[in-house]
Amino acid sequence: MAENFEKFFEKIKHEMQKQTVDLTYSITTAIMDKIDEKLKPILEENKILKSEIAILEEKVEYLQKDKKKSNIIIFGVDETEKTRDDLFELINSNIKAALNMSVKDTDINTTFRIGSKKSESTKPRPILVSFTNIWKRDEIIRNKRRFSNIYVSEDFTKEVLEKRKLLQVQLKEERSKGNIAYLKYDKLVIKQRTGKVEQDKEEFESMKSAENALPIRRARVKRDEMGRPLLNLYKKITD
Repeated sequence: MAENFEKFFEKIKHEMQKQTVDLTYSITTAIMDKIDEKLKPILEENKILKSEIAILEEKVEYLQKDKKKSNIIIFGVDETEKTRDDLFELINSNIKAALNMSVKDTDINTTFRIGSKKSESTKPRPILVSFTNIWKRDEIIRNKRRFSNIYVSEDFTKEVLEKRKLLQVQLKEERSKGNIAYLKYDKLVIKQRTGKVEQDKEEFESMKSAENALPIRRARVKRDEMGRPLLNLYKKITD
């Protein structure tokens, strides 16, 4: 009798455990379905927001590049100027000496030293030059290797500068292997030497041209009646 009662009790216990598991699963499933139902519109909204943020970031990047496309940065010019006119003369004399090209005051939109002057530092601050004539700026960039005592660079955005900095280690490694390697805007280009002098010379000249070339050729930007760019209508044209 006692043995039968014990078996009956175990059977009831087993059934109750099974029902508890089934009930727990049903409740959990119902709760998860409700959560999914509530989360679905939030996830969709989040997806839309991410897409809009990506578009805004792209527009900001475009505006930054567009703002800097007429600029150059000059390094290594001693700070002997007293006035802005003196600074212009320093820039003009260096460009004329290296490229036999004169720069008029009407060619320059603005120019200034970057950063605050530190009394304890003997290193001259770089100079930002913004041109009104982009063709003159491009001519200087294309021939920047002809400068001997100063260094001329494009005015890259912060993001591009960070990418170029990260690529410097790999650039040195590839050159140490004997490969032709150079930075083209924010990309590292690597080419193996062929062993043929003329062909390698052509590759080297291509490297110099690529380093000096503009990274992006921009299409015309449609503007409104006030002359402001319609950002959603711009188009990038890559090399």
